[in-house]
Amino acid sequence: MGKLWQKDYSLNEVVERFTVGEDYLLDRNFVNADCVASIAHAAMLESIGILTGEEFNSLKKELINIIEFNDSGKFLITQKDEDCHTAIENHLTSVLGEPGKKIHTGRSRNDQVIAAIRLYSRSFLSEFQKDCLRLAANLVDFAQRNRDIPMPGRTHMQIAMPSSVGLWAGAFAEEILDDLSLIATSYDLNNMSPLGSAASYGVPLPINREMVAHALGFKRVQNNVLYVNNSRGKVESIILDALEQVMLTLSKLAQDIIIFSMPEFKYFSFPDDMYTGSSIMPQKKNPAVLELIRAKASTVSAMCLQVKGIIKALPSGYNRDFQDTKPAFMKGLNTCMTCVRVMDLLVSRMEVNEDKLLAGFTPEIFAADRAIELVGRGVPFRDAYREVGSSLDTLESVDPYKAIRKKTHTGATGNLGLGASRDRIEELKVGLDQEARVVEERMVGLTGFKVTLFKPTQILSPGPDQQFPAP
Repeated sequence: MGKLWQKDYSLNEVVERFTVGEDYLLDRNFVNADCVASIAHAAMLESIGILTGEEFNSLKKELINIIEFNDSGKFLITQKDEDCHTAIENHLTSVLGEPGKKIHTGRSRNDQVIAAIRLYSRSFLSEFQKDCLRLAANLVDFAQRNRDIPMPGRTHMQIAMPSSVGLWAGAFAEEILDDLSLIATSYDLNNMSPLGSAASYGVPLPINREMVAHALGFKRVQNNVLYVNNSRGKVESIILDALEQVMLTLSKLAQDIIIFSMPEFKYFSFPDDMYTGSSIMPQKKNPAVLELIRAKASTVSAMCLQVKGIIKALPSGYNRDFQDTKPAFMKGLNTCMTCVRVMDLLVSRMEVNEDKLLAGFTPEIFAADRAIELVGRGVPFRDAYREVGSSLDTLESVDPYKAIRKKTHTGATGNLGLGASRDRIEELKVGLDQEARVVEERMVGLTGFKVTLFKPTQILSPGPDQQFPAP
């Protein structure tokens, strides 16, 4: 047994190493997804008479065995296999004989690969949305606890107007919830079954694509068989686009915390175990975690651009270029999930230093409020602006607590509207839980147990006896 396309010759060793690349390593992440998709495909083949009931049962049993081998680290994929799809089919043929040779009927490796990526991505997006909701809820809780603590508001990094810690944290909670709207859209576009499209042009068999889609918990069949292959990389780039927005939010949040935890500000601080140190300066406590989150926002942006750069000029149908979208895509997923989880930890450990915040309330921070106060007495705003601006040295300090409580309109420091964010979080949680139950029921229906399709710790980490290919 060899490659799925094996003919009467062997591939040149250099060509093989170059064309296989990292696929045989990366594909350890897709084994379970491919097995689940193969069970659904085999059930459909039985329903149209390609497989007998006995053949289907033997295939299903062995595919479940492969999932168990994979979960225990015993299912290895070699460079000779090229990818998990070849390794799985070779295993089935070695153990079962003829049924293993029939499993590929009615599909191409093209739609097989896309199906595995879609299932893997759906599992990731389900978990990732929960991670984002936990971070948003954590920020809302932080905002609630500190809603009445004054914080100097800044524009151009200069003193601007009275603000609060609650307003600052609540802003990031709302931003993450808006980012989740994009994540949800990417989930929906990913949640289409590609199986049955084969090599972009369908097959002359009475296959039932809807049956397979339903069994795998996909929302719908991706209709046009050519579009299925044309969408490879496109759907992944849409997911990365949405993740990039989350990373932009995290980067801004990280930057704010870095600045506001500097000794010169000290608005926020962390327990010592959140800091790294210096090899030469004994006094240093460095916000390295936050700096890395800030850097990794650029990494995810680069992964997104890489995928789009690969696919932007490809002709219709399958092209081998698609293979190179996989490492960037997987790295982007793992990087973003890790950053969200680390930021959630940081927010949960962040301490507020109220005395340092109050020290930032020098008289000029009340200048705009003073001008608006004059407007309330009948002075035209532009006159009030000039009057205050020409006498800044006579401004008096105001109680910061009273200043933030006076702004009671929607979304201001005296009326944060945190309840609306909590309602959005709960609504999204309910929707995610409902969708997760449907998917889990379908997976259990295929295998008899809950199957793990996404494991972030597996990504780009070689296992025993597996090394990345030499350059």
